[in-house]
Formats: sequence, C-alpha cells, structure tokens
Amino acid sequence: MAIEAYVLDWLNLVLRWAHVITGIAWIGSSFYFMWLDARLNVPPRDPEGPDVAGDLWAVHGGGFYHAQKYRIAPGELPEPLHWFKWEAYATWLTGFLLLTVVYYANAEALLVDPAVAGISGSTAIVLSLALLPAGWLLYDALCRFGPQGGAFAVLGALLVLGLCFGASRLFGGRGAFMQVGIMLGTIMAANVWRVIIPSQKALVAAKLAGSAPDPALGARAKQRSVHNNYLTLPVVFTMISPHFAFTYSHRYGWLVLFLLFVGGAAVRHWFNLRNQGRPGAVLPVAALALGIALAVALAPRDPGAASTPAGDVSFARVNRIIQARCVTCHSAAPDHPTAPVAAAGVTFDTPREIKAWAPRIHERAVATRTMPLANLTGMTDGERALIARWYASGAPVD
Repeated sequence: MAIEAYVLDWLNLVLRWAHVITGIAWIGSSFYFMWLDARLNVPPRDPEGPDVAGDLWAVHGGGFYHAQKYRIAPGELPEPLHWFKWEAYATWLTGFLLLTVVYYANAEALLVDPAVAGISGSTAIVLSLALLPAGWLLYDALCRFGPQGGAFAVLGALLVLGLCFGASRLFGGRGAFMQVGIMLGTIMAANVWRVIIPSQKALVAAKLAGSAPDPALGARAKQRSVHNNYLTLPVVFTMISPHFAFTYSHRYGWLVLFLLFVGGAAVRHWFNLRNQGRPGAVLPVAALALGIALAVALAPRDPGAASTPAGDVSFARVNRIIQARCVTCHSAAPDHPTAPVAAAGVTFDTPREIKAWAPRIHERAVATRTMPLANLTGMTDGERALIARWYASGAPVD
C-alpha cells in the first residue's frame, strides 16, 4: 500500500506540474489576444492591404512586432498558419487526470461527506463524471438559444450559481469546489473543441475553396473565446481552493464560491475595460469590498466554547488527542496506508512541532473542522473543544 501511495504522489506531482504549465500557456494566450483586440489601431495605421481591420506595433524582448487583424481573412492564406488549441486540450486532459488521481482515487475522503449526501465513493465518481457534459450542454444551449449581452451575463451567472449550489448538495465542501472548477474548465475546453476550432476550420476551408468566409463563424468563435476569458480567474481559484479550508468548509460554501467567482470575473472585466482605455475605479473597489465582506463573514466565531469543560486543559491531554487522531498521517513515520510520508510535510511528533503548528491545528480541527480528513480517525466534538480551550490559553506544551 505504501508503494501504491508513493506512485500516486508522483503522479500527483507530475500531473499538477503539467497542469500548471499548460494552464499558464492557455490562460496567457487568452489574456494576450483579448489585450491585442482591445489595443488594435482601428483604422490601421500601417496596413499591408485593404482587408486589414486593425494593427498594432509593440516592442518586447529587444524586438519590434507588427500585428494585424483582418476583417475576415487575408486574400491568400499564409504558410504556416499557427493554431491555438493544444494548450486548451492539454490543460483539460492534465486537469482531468489530476482529478482522477487525487479525488477519484480518494473519493470516500475528498468527494463524499455523509452529512451532505448518503452516497458511496463510486456513486460520487459517477455523478461527477455525468455532470461534466451536463454543465457543457446547459451552457451551450444558453449560448445558442438564449439572449445576448447583459441578459446573457445574468443568465450565465445564474447557471454558475446553480452549479455551485447543486454540487454542494452532492459532495463535501472541498469536492464541491473542485467539481464546479472542472465543470467550468470542461466548458472552456469544449468551447475550443466544439465551437472555436470548428469555426476557424470552416473559415480556412472557405478560403481554400475560393468562396467567401461566413463572418458569423468568426463572431461565434469570438463569443466563446470571450466567455473563456472571463472564466479564467474563477477556475484558477478552484485550483488553489483546497489550500483554504475556511472557504469550502463554511455552511454556505456554495455562496462563498459563487461570490469569489463574481469577484474574479469583475477583476477580469476591469482589465478588459482598461485595455480598451476605459479603466474606472468602480469594479476594483467593488471587488475589494466584496473580498473584505467575505473575510468578515468567514471569520471564526469561537467554535466549541459552549461545550468546553471547565478548568485548565493540560498539554498531556491535548497530546493524547493529537497522537490518536492526527499522527496517523502527520508523522515522520506515518502508519496510514495512503500516507507514505508526512501529509503536507507537517509532523506532530514532538511538543515543539505541535506548538509550532498550533494555529493551524486550531484552524483545521476546530474552526473549519476539516481535519482529520473526512474525520477518518473519529475525532469527537469534545476533543475539538479541548483543543479549542488549550489553544485559547496560549497552546502551552509545558
């Protein structure tokens, strides 16, 4: 079992690294082309032909660049013609494989929460897989048959809100956050695979056939590309959310996730407006106010105080709890079958280590109640209350 866990750790490392690398490439190209479209000189200043709609001069890395965008297509297609698609496909594939290695391989701990839904790990996996195409189909139908402009933004936000709420009723907090993230990531990748690239292929095919390309194809691809741009920051948050238990462990975690998505999209919109020369201060101030409001709302509220036994709590009692409930994974020599090394590199083998990690112990075991993971070692409410009392008295280890 230790060897299997070690192999999974290596897969986790390699896939996570690859996912970050490919994600940077995909998001970077999205940011760049949104910036480029907004900054083009219209009409162009130095066009190479009458079909050029806009151009831009730039300097980077010691060289000068002249970028041009055509109204529909150039008179003759150049060779080679570079496509931007593999970044999206590779990001989704590494993300899905990472989801499999981390969440599906540990579904009972990371997806299932008996307090949320009485489902098995295998059922949670099936539901997770089924929701990926379901989210895309709902979004795609909204794009094809729904309104445009501000009305679409409202309906799209309601769709995301529904996804957040629905996932929170099927999976544990951490798993729900990640499920919504992979659903939005699937929408983004499917936009490239099912709409953007086919539209661009049709434009190229029309040029090669000597017929006039359909401008609607370019407009449809641009619409989905813009949608992807606004989803980037929300999806990036879900990638890092497992590190911040105070977000996904909250009673209204689904609303926390949605509001963080709104803040991320607002920041992205501000950058897009700024690129168009319309910066303004409303959006960044609103995003900052939303962040402050969330920070206040999520602040700990002295959990466990009502059930804490009277009297001082000795370190010996707390240490017995930690050794029984936490050291299974958090030790230089852990004995949990899925932890060949100390989880997250955190060890509680000595009083000094426990003292050093006391704030985190309190946060995860008492404030957010997200540790032990899935409460596999059975920490009781009374034990959490003892830890709370010990921490409030200064976390002494003498």
